Amino acid sequence: MKAQCLVIKEISKDKTPHIELPPAFSKRDEIELDVGGRLHFAHALFIPNHSAIGANRTQPNPQLSGKHNQDIALYWKNCLGTSDLLDDLIAHADSHPLSGSLALDPGRGKVVAPLVRFDNVNATAESSAILVSLDDLQSFFRRVARDPDFARKIGGVLVEAGNDLQHKLKGFSPAEKFPQEKFAPYQNITHEWNPNGSGIMWNAYNFPVLLLSTNSTSTLKEAAIKNEKHNKAHNVDVAEFDLVMQTTKAGTHNSELCLREKTCLPLGGYSVWSSLPPIDTLSSEPAKSIILAVTSMDSASFFRDKSFGADSPISGLIAMLAAVDALSHIHDLNSFKKQLVFVVFTGESWGYLGSRRFLHELDLQSDSVKGLNSSLIETVLEIGSVGKGYSNGVKTFFAHATGVSLATNETLNALNQALASLKSESLLISTAKSSNPGIPPSSLMMFLNKNSRASGIVLEDFDAMFSNEFYHCHLDDISNINSTSIVAAASLIARSLYILANDVKNSTASDLSVINVNTSLVEELLVCLLSCDPGLSCGLVKNYISPSNTCPSSYVGVLLSDPSSTPYPGQSSDISRFVWNFLADKTSVRKDNAVSNCLQACNSSSDMCIKLETDGKGVCITSTTRYVPAYSTRLRFESGAWSIIPSNSSDPMGMVDPVWTESNWEVIGVRVYTRQDGTYDQLILLGGVALTISSYIAIVVAKTYIAKSLKRD
Repeated sequence: MKAQCLVIKEISKDKTPHIELPPAFSKRDEIELDVGGRLHFAHALFIPNHSAIGANRTQPNPQLSGKHNQDIALYWKNCLGTSDLLDDLIAHADSHPLSGSLALDPGRGKVVAPLVRFDNVNATAESSAILVSLDDLQSFFRRVARDPDFARKIGGVLVEAGNDLQHKLKGFSPAEKFPQEKFAPYQNITHEWNPNGSGIMWNAYNFPVLLLSTNSTSTLKEAAIKNEKHNKAHNVDVAEFDLVMQTTKAGTHNSELCLREKTCLPLGGYSVWSSLPPIDTLSSEPAKSIILAVTSMDSASFFRDKSFGADSPISGLIAMLAAVDALSHIHDLNSFKKQLVFVVFTGESWGYLGSRRFLHELDLQSDSVKGLNSSLIETVLEIGSVGKGYSNGVKTFFAHATGVSLATNETLNALNQALASLKSESLLISTAKSSNPGIPPSSLMMFLNKNSRASGIVLEDFDAMFSNEFYHCHLDDISNINSTSIVAAASLIARSLYILANDVKNSTASDLSVINVNTSLVEELLVCLLSCDPGLSCGLVKNYISPSNTCPSSYVGVLLSDPSSTPYPGQSSDISRFVWNFLADKTSVRKDNAVSNCLQACNSSSDMCIKLETDGKGVCITSTTRYVPAYSTRLRFESGAWSIIPSNSSDPMGMVDPVWTESNWEVIGVRVYTRQDGTYDQLILLGGVALTISSYIAIVVAKTYIAKSLKRD
């Protein structure tokens, strides 16, 4: 009998990537379904040095050295979902797929499994699509790790949605307890910065995992309960996954192979830096010392489409943008004795791609960092997680210093002067505990790895352990932070940078009183960068760019072609382009005789065009704002293809660089429907055959009887 299907439509993708629809989700692709719902593309990663698929385990290549074994790349599997339930259909999975690691057997093809709740898995002997509550997710994966028999029963996992989970859960983080510990510039990597970390997103699994919507959760729970109550029924509700990726299909199971065969693309994007005031590269005046303020704009999550990263790191990004806006209103910026430079990195969640590439470009003195000199960097002030500094009526921030130095002491003094000028009894700054092994996971670590004498401070909302209980979790959303904490952090940062740039030992409160953070701007940035309504369609963002999507994504994305310091809009993410335009605007100098739009050609080589996406004309300004490609220092793009270069022994971080890549795909899909038991179908068939034969015999007998009767007559 014909199955009662929910979602039958599948989407094909070209093997060759192109800018408008990149195969690696630099934007969230959506295609309308006939039922009025949406089918969301998503992905997941295979993590280096982890085995892959059931009995078909991948093994490190014995011909490669230990450092190359870390190139074991990414198995790609995709989990798809839809939205909006039709009354006459059973259910379908409006879902957000896993962005951690799982793997599919290259020869596995479609997987069809009946729906069953986690609590009742033991009652079934067949492979099942298991419904798991978020409360049980970590215990579920712990059981998968220790119980092979249980793992063999899993055809797929559907994670239930819930309401107000931040208050119900004590904490949930699928990241490690010491995130990216291999890049730490110190020996003690057993410290638990992230005590809630389970590390489950960095393991390899042989089944897909999807996060359901609230509506789909209730409907699929009913279907699972029905299956359990009628376990001998001839009809069963099943989930069907068709998730084979090109890397598994082609057998290119590591980054080197898949890049060579062009079945994948490297993770990467575009960082942004800007100076205040603009740097005159033609000036004969001695270059000023640089005060470097840094933050990041990318995050990771167990479920890729639900990766907001509100506290970590977007709260720091918003604080920096608000601080730049506050400083932009100061008159006579050229009187600064030191140069302010702002950098927003991307790719930090994947081996600190952005900061490592930025430092590498400084060594090369490439066009993307023209005007900067690493030897002139006096100190680094990093804005980390600052969205949860407010607790019990008091806002407390912690300064994590690289060590004792003149520059570090000056930065601490500047922070304390800024604090005093705000005259707030509910705002405190404290130095981090000396018992900490060093600075927390941050971009500043890469500066220390480059130069162990580098001076810097990371401003965070925690001391010895993350205050964010949902680090790298989809629950780290806008409800996990508060705007007053971000406004306070932005105020401290803006005034501290002003003190450092002016090189004034004791600034008066009246000097600093002109530097005020726009609270309304912070509130607007929150809803633009951390929600889907209005999301990137908000007025602030659309004033600068034409976003490709409404819902913001903190995923780093992939590089589709030759990395350039002047990427096309389709090559860089929505958030990256917004940050570039915003910083260029706020740090710009507008001249009286400047042309009003870019179509008339800007006046000089130092001029640049912003807001070009909005009306096709743009606005000419003078600003030093540039993109810096963010990708592995072990990658090279030549003759239209990517390749991996050997590690440089002089770069210790290159020795642990895993070279992340992402698979292309052809057709991926998932659907939920009612399947009739094969035995029942066979019985129906046999019954039909028996009825046909009986009918034939009855007809023959009847005809014979009638014929004999007619003869007697």
